[in-house]
Order: sequence, then C-alpha cells, then structure tokens
Amino acid sequence: MKKSLMALAFLGAFAGVAHAQTAVQIYGTVDAGLIKRSGQTLNIGKRAANTLGFKGSEDLGNGLKALFQLEIRYEPDTGTVESATRPLFQGESRVGLAGDFGMVRLGRGRTAFQESVAAFDPWHGLPTPAGFYTDLTVAGYTSQALDIAGASNNRWSNAFWYNSPVVSGFQFNGTVATKEPIGGSLAVIGRGTAGAPQYPVGAEASSNPFSLSGTYKNGPAAAMLAYERNAIETKVWSLAGSIAPMPELNLMATYTRQDQDHTVASNPKTKAWVLGANYTMGPGKFLAGYGQKSPDGFTKTKQLSLGYEYSLSKRTYLYVDASRKKDSFDSAKRAPTTPANVNHYDVGLNHSF
Repeated sequence: MKKSLMALAFLGAFAGVAHAQTAVQIYGTVDAGLIKRSGQTLNIGKRAANTLGFKGSEDLGNGLKALFQLEIRYEPDTGTVESATRPLFQGESRVGLAGDFGMVRLGRGRTAFQESVAAFDPWHGLPTPAGFYTDLTVAGYTSQALDIAGASNNRWSNAFWYNSPVVSGFQFNGTVATKEPIGGSLAVIGRGTAGAPQYPVGAEASSNPFSLSGTYKNGPAAAMLAYERNAIETKVWSLAGSIAPMPELNLMATYTRQDQDHTVASNPKTKAWVLGANYTMGPGKFLAGYGQKSPDGFTKTKQLSLGYEYSLSKRTYLYVDASRKKDSFDSAKRAPTTPANVNHYDVGLNHSF
C-alpha cells in the first residue's frame, strides 16, 4: 500500500513538472516557383519568405507566460541561408513575457509599424515584387538604414517590444531599439560627403529608433495608424484601413509619408498610396492592387498587380501573379531604377507546416 501511494505521489510530481515544461512548436513555409522579370532570365525563386521556426510558451502561473520565437530564412532553390549578409535567425529572435498587462519581448523582429501595416497589403504582406509591402506600402522607407547591404528592411535587432491587451478592438504596439551598431554597417553619405559621410561605417544610431502603431478591429472593419523613426532619423507615418462588405470580399487602402529631412538637403519627402482587394470564390482567391509612390522632385512610381491563389488544402496552395511597375524610384539612391519599367510574372506552390 505504501509503495502504491509513493508511486502515485511520484507520478503526480512528474506530471506537475511535465505540465510546467515549455510547449514547443516547429513551423515553417516552403515556397518555390518560376519567376520571370524584365531584364532577367527565367529562374526558380520564391514568392513568400521560406522559413523554419521554433516557438513556444511556458505557463508560469497567475496568468503569466514566458515565450520565445526563433526563425531561420532560407532559399528554396539552393537550401542555403537566405543571405550571407543576414543573421541565422533573421526572421525572429525574441524572448518575452505575456500576461494581463499585454506582451513584452526582447531581441530581433519586425517593428510595430512594419508588423501592423503588412496586414493591409493585398498580397498578405509577402516580400514579393508582385505585392506592394516592401516599397509602395511604406513609401520606399527602410526601418534599418545602417544595416549592411542586402539586410532586411523591416526588422530591428537589439530592440524591445510592447503589445497592449486588445480593449474593445483597440491595441497599442510599440518598439524601441538601442543605438548600438550592427557589425559591417553601411556608410550613409547623407548631408556629408563621400570622404566624410554623415554616418560612417560602423556608426551607431544618432537617436534611439522607435516605432508606434495603434490598430483597431471590429467585425468586417479594421484600421491602423503608425509612426516610426529609424537610426538615421528618417521618419514615416502611415494610415490604413480595410472593410469586408461581404464575407468573400475584402477591400483595403494605405496612405504613407516618408520624411528624410535629417539626411537629405532637398526634396526629402515621399508619399505613397495603395488600393487593394481580395475576392474569394470557392477554393480560389483573386488578388488585385494599384498604387503610386510620389518622391518630391522625381518621377512617380506606378504599379498594377493581379494574382490568383488556389487552395489544394488548408496548408497548400498554388499561385500565379502578374505585375507591371513603371518609372520606379530607388529611395536609397534617390534615382530611378534600371530598367524603369519592370514586368514581373510568377507561378508556384506554397506549403506551410
């Protein structure tokens, strides 16, 4: 009898320990397709970021949870890490706590502005040239201007995040980063010269970068207002909204202004707007969007994109896109891109796990 009681006590204690262990989820995306762009040969590439991630949480009691997320990005055609200039966990590298107060995290991830505005892109915030998220939606703005060439434009390292609880559909989101530089940073000439750039290689931020957004969701309607200042004190603010007049149709719009006055002596402002729509018909979804970006003193960028997704299951879909971008403008170089007119076509398969 004593042995039985001891065994039950031991199992009970073990169950308590097991219950307290972190629940870890392995997830990811595999996306590959054929891509053809003006001035380039047909190649195998991606429409969405290919990811391999690990995330989990631990119940600490009294409504408090510890959480973490790590995410690798890789290239589908070669299996290599997404870019030699990006960190291993370029997608996410954060740890934090969540409770009745909301959620706090530390590490690397998308800024509050970038995370919020992506929800109003007709291509689901995917980093594809067929969509608008990486250029027109953000008016050519980059969150991390001092990262090395080829680095992510929408993430901060060495940062702190706060997300408030959702109250009557409203939520506040904030990100603050330290000034510390990232190894191998770019030089930003700005108001200096090539020999004496305003931000030389390895320079730290001139002021703490910060990003703020407020979001609202109520049934078929959603809205967002956001403001951000990056490491070289370029500022951006954005207003976005969406409405689903019927379950099958979702309409969305964004308006964004970028101000580079701290580093650009003339014509520092850029404004952009995008209109988009998603229409679901059975297992298929149509995507459409049109937008313009208007840099002061430079030719407008105009983009028209159409797409279609066909779901084979809840986790797998086929896609096809066609896009035309006219007189596009490179905000970093402040000059038209080459070629000026770019046609983009892709067809591929996306699977998530």
